[in-house]
Amino acid sequence: MRVVIAEDAVLLREGLAGLLERFGHTVVASVGDAPGLLAAVAEHWPEAVVTDVRMPPGFTDEGLRAALQLRGRHPELAVLVLSQYVEQTYAAELLDSGDGAGVGYLLKDRIGDVREFVDALDRVAAGGTVVDPEVVRQLLRRRRDPLDRLTPREQEVLGLIAEGRTNASIAKELFVTEAAVAKHIANIFAKLDLPPAADGHRRVLAVLAYLRQG
Repeated sequence: MRVVIAEDAVLLREGLAGLLERFGHTVVASVGDAPGLLAAVAEHWPEAVVTDVRMPPGFTDEGLRAALQLRGRHPELAVLVLSQYVEQTYAAELLDSGDGAGVGYLLKDRIGDVREFVDALDRVAAGGTVVDPEVVRQLLRRRRDPLDRLTPREQEVLGLIAEGRTNASIAKELFVTEAAVAKHIANIFAKLDLPPAADGHRRVLAVLAYLRQG
């Protein structure tokens, strides 16, 4: 997979490049600001972009704005956004771009787990949606009333759904059968008044859309 990395911290940028190369991906460009990201994508036509949210010149949301601009121009481009902190508005804007396929939002701490990070990028590149579980937890805390209907196990399953996990992966994580997972998911959608959806990224978007409502 051809990847462009946008990260202003040189050590992290080079570390990400080396990491992805080690797992068989090709880093076609590695840049330190949002204009560089836009130029690199126009020049190299990668399959995926990994970008920080805050980059020069303003260190606010330049990376995210560039990512949204790229998604508008190239809906098929997979984008994995990294952030130092949970930025709920940023996560919502990214997930709302296009049809929600091929996007991810992770905290930088997640990079510490190398295989988890690479797996997240692969899932995003395959058209999935990956959301950091800490983002989900903070959204859950914002909307306690309806979520009080969920059992602790159902809340746990909801968090795993938001990570982009399949039913089989959730079953393996929780040491239960896939039938039990399917039942939990059906209960979650019923209690939150959400229609069931067949594919993983639409499940995530439906849940997050509900949680964002105020």
